Amino acid sequence: MAQSLSKLFVHIVFHIGDKSCIIRAQEKKELFAYMGSIIKDNESIPILINGVEDHVHVLCIMSKNIALAKLVEEIKRHSSRWIKTKDIHYIRFAWQGGYGGFSVSPSLHDKTKHYIENQEEHHKKMTFKEEYILFLKEYGIDYNENYLWTD
Repeated sequence: MAQSLSKLFVHIVFHIGDKSCIIRAQEKKELFAYMGSIIKDNESIPILINGVEDHVHVLCIMSKNIALAKLVEEIKRHSSRWIKTKDIHYIRFAWQGGYGGFSVSPSLHDKTKHYIENQEEHHKKMTFKEEYILFLKEYGIDYNENYLWTD
């Protein structure tokens, strides 16, 4: 084959490292826009970024030229540096080391997008831990709960 082609939808989830340094509502929109620019800088296409004070969901189309781990590393590294410049509140801001990356079939694209759009409502009923374990089970991912959380 002479040309490499792909269209990989991926749903990425990651959590803050320090509960005392939550993402405040007034910075969320700008943070998510900045994350979108990082995704674009890595030849990928951001579709939707949203979250609540302690974690973020990203739906994007990954470039064929980058590994998932590298894309997440770039998003986390640059957004962490950026948000620290916004306010003294974020001086100790960091993302947790891990992340969840889940493939999304084109038939579930709209459902996933709707889910990410409604994070505020969703988390009135379910904690992040409950949500994350549900994703792991739904995707059949083996995990040891002792190593999922840093707190």
